[in-house]
Amino acid sequence: MNEEAQMCLDEAREGMESALSHLEREFQKIRAGKASPQMLEGIMIDYYGTMTPIEQTSNINTPDPRQIVIQPWDKSILGEIEKAIMNANLGLNPKNEGEILRISVPPLTEERRLELVKKAKAEAENTKISIRNTRRAANDLVKSLEKDGLPEDESQKAQDNIQELTDEFIKKVDELVDAKEKDMMTV
Repeated sequence: MNEEAQMCLDEAREGMESALSHLEREFQKIRAGKASPQMLEGIMIDYYGTMTPIEQTSNINTPDPRQIVIQPWDKSILGEIEKAIMNANLGLNPKNEGEILRISVPPLTEERRLELVKKAKAEAENTKISIRNTRRAANDLVKSLEKDGLPEDESQKAQDNIQELTDEFIKKVDELVDAKEKDMMTV
């Protein structure tokens, strides 16, 4: 395969790996019944006028599978953190204990599990769309290289390789969503 076509393939792989990594991060945020610090990722606190990620303002621990303990480095923002968690609409109710916030993670109901599975599948579908968009962009690049003198058989080979790559990543997404669903539906 010529160097330019290989570059297109490498770029496509990079884009698809990025989409898969994003999906894995999103899946960490979807709780499967047990407490984890990742459940609070993405929550922003108004920290002295600057929106700051919660993990940059506090120690977040899970002393047991049903509890998250948040210990802010600055006790004066305890109320801000509590408000931000409530506003994040995660179904979590923090309890302010003066120095720390304690969150009891309730066991998931069957209805909530199905809702979370649906959310995971929607996230997976968005990732597949992203992977397909990456494929289209890579194929467009190969076709423009063909107009600029890339031999037709090289172009076809590159497009076939891009399709194989796409199939491989779509399969990985399906495997991830199946594993997440199994994890969420296990009581």
